[in-house]
Order: sequence, then C-alpha cells, then structure tokens
Amino acid sequence: MTAGSLIPIESPRAPAAASGALADYWALTKPEINFLIAIATFSGFYLGASGRSHFPVLLLMQTLLGTLLVASGTGTLNQYIERRFDAQMRRTARRPVASGRLKPSSALWFGIGLSVAGCTYLALVAVNALASLFAILTLLSYLLLYTPLKRRTPLCTLIGAFPGAMPPLIGWAAANGSLSLEAWALCSIIFFWQFPHFMAIAWMYRDDYDRAGYLVLPGAPARVRFVFLQSVLPLLALVSISLLAAPLAKLGYLYLAGASLLNAGFLYYGARFVLDRSNANARRLLFASIVYLPLLFVLMIVVSRF
Repeated sequence: MTAGSLIPIESPRAPAAASGALADYWALTKPEINFLIAIATFSGFYLGASGRSHFPVLLLMQTLLGTLLVASGTGTLNQYIERRFDAQMRRTARRPVASGRLKPSSALWFGIGLSVAGCTYLALVAVNALASLFAILTLLSYLLLYTPLKRRTPLCTLIGAFPGAMPPLIGWAAANGSLSLEAWALCSIIFFWQFPHFMAIAWMYRDDYDRAGYLVLPGAPARVRFVFLQSVLPLLALVSISLLAAPLAKLGYLYLAGASLLNAGFLYYGARFVLDRSNANARRLLFASIVYLPLLFVLMIVVSRF
C-alpha cells in the first residue's frame, strides 16, 4: 500500500462541498431582495439625516448591517416555512431547503440566529429602539401574516406590502430617532410599488403558484380584473405620491423632471401588461419595476444635496 492510497477519495471534493454549503446559506438570505432593502434603508437614512451638521457614516453602516441581518433571517425563515410548497414550484424547487441540500433544522436555526442578532444589534448595540421595533414588526408581519395568507387569499399582496414598505422607516428612525411626513411618503412609495412588481411575478409564474396551492391570484373569472386593479390603481397612486414628494421634501424641479420620466416609463410598461397579459409583457414590467425604484431613490438623494 502506497502513501497515496491512504488519502480518502472524498478529500478533493471537500473544498467544493464547503463552498457549496456556503453558497446555499447565502442563497437562504435572498440577496437579490436584500439589495433593494439596502437601497430603501439607505435612502430613508440619508434623507432622514439631512438636518445633521455631519453625516453619521458609522451609524449608517450599523443600520444597514442590522437591517440586513433581520432581512436575511426573515428570508431564511420564510424558506423554512414554505419548503414543502417551494419543492412543488419550478421557480423555487432548487432552493437549498426545498431541494434537500440543507436540513430544515439548519435553516431554522440559521434564520433565528440572524433575526435575533439583527434586532438585538439595532436595539441595544448600535442604533435605537424605534428602528429595532420596525425591524421586528417587519419580521413578524411577514412570517406570521403574509406567508400563511398566501395560501388563503389573494389579498395577501395587500398584507405583504406593509412589511415590504418598512425599510425606509427603519433607516429614517435610525438617523432621526423619530418619523416625519417625509418618512411616511417614502414608505408609501414602496408600498404601492410592490403591487405592479408582484403582479408581474404572479402572472409569470401563475401555473407554479396554482400547482403549489398559493392563492396569490383569484380563480379564472376574477383573475383578469384582479390583475388590472392591483396593477393600475397602485401605479396611479405611486405616481401621485412620488410627485408630491417634491414639494414635501423640497426636492425641486430637477427631481420633478426625473421622477416624471421614471413614472412615464413605469406606467407605459404597466399599461402594456394589463392590456396584453403575456409573459413577455409581465417580464418587461418586472424589469421596469426593478429599475424604477433604485433610480427614484438615487434621484432623491442626488437632488437633496443641491
């Protein structure tokens, strides 16, 4: 027996297995959603801190860290709760827990650890109790209300829009210690933005949702009308609030011009979708929504400096 034969045949695969596990835990946190959460939290913080003489960079970093820990824990626990239903959908069947690559207990404790760490960090270590309170409300309402309601009523979108709109409030509360009308305007923008965004997803994957027993869309007789109302009315409300934010936050004509262009583009793709409910138009609306929100918040931040 040579020395080389003593090496276990599995050892070359160990680094790959370790990197695969890390990738799975990373996927549990839903990083693509966390990117938008980070932008919304940053925007709320930046605009909320506009009255300070010196911008608190360290506090911003601490706020983002705590918020993303809570968001990552929420995403992980959501995948733990929905693992059996995710396994029935082509879109989600390859998620780490649904596919069996990670044990459910591992995801459960990982999600609990992230959530507790984030809320504790925001409340006791780095930021303040108000920011932590909004983070806790986001976690609880998402997991205990929105998640189970997805299998019971199409109105789950309305319920889910509340925790989805919390990030700018967390950022504003962290920077300011209180909330103002401007903070609630930011919250309202995200609240209404979510409806066309999710209607595009729900339409693209409607067969998947039906197969897994999710009632994110009503049955055939009311489905078209529901999609129309949940897309067009929130879009109109979003346009109104985003433009009213100009005088409210003293953002000026440059913001009005930029926001009008962004709104026109979003409305265009929303109208195309409701008039012709094809998967291609749903995909275009989804892309438009992903572009719209970051650009609108970046526009707010840029013009607020002038």
